[in-house]
Amino acid sequence: MRRRRSLSKVTDEAPSPEELLELVGAAGRVADHSELKPWRLIELRGDDRATLGRAINKASGEKGVSTKPLRAPLLVAVVASYRKSDKVPRWEQEAVASGVAHALSLLLDEAGWGVIWRTGHYTRAKAVAKAHGLRKNEELLGWLYIGGKPERARVSRDKVVDAAAFVSRMPQPKR
Repeated sequence: MRRRRSLSKVTDEAPSPEELLELVGAAGRVADHSELKPWRLIELRGDDRATLGRAINKASGEKGVSTKPLRAPLLVAVVASYRKSDKVPRWEQEAVASGVAHALSLLLDEAGWGVIWRTGHYTRAKAVAKAHGLRKNEELLGWLYIGGKPERARVSRDKVVDAAAFVSRMPQPKR
């Protein structure tokens, strides 16, 4: 995890569907209040990426196919699939879906794959939602772009956050 980094450029290699399922099985073990499993993932390979490219351009008022989805051989759409619950609010369910995506990105990196989580204003566009077959209780949170790690990216750099800048103690009451 200390060496993980987002890779915007990847090679044309990608994990097999079976390898992806194995990693998703592990990523799905994130903390999940009431075990609602308020998420699902959509695998986009081959022509699926062009379908998404058309939807992105349609959402942007352009014709043709956006090349954005063609930047990686495999995209995994991250979908928050909200469940009715009196105990678990919507924001917490979205956090679970985000947690699965993040855990999956870490597992992919550990397995030797390059990955970056991409979003954009078109994640909320009707044409993009329709292309993904989203239901009324679902929102697209973005895509994991996945491919092989280029040789130059295989050299790891330690990049540690200054934890002291982000951790504090509970304020003490004034006496």
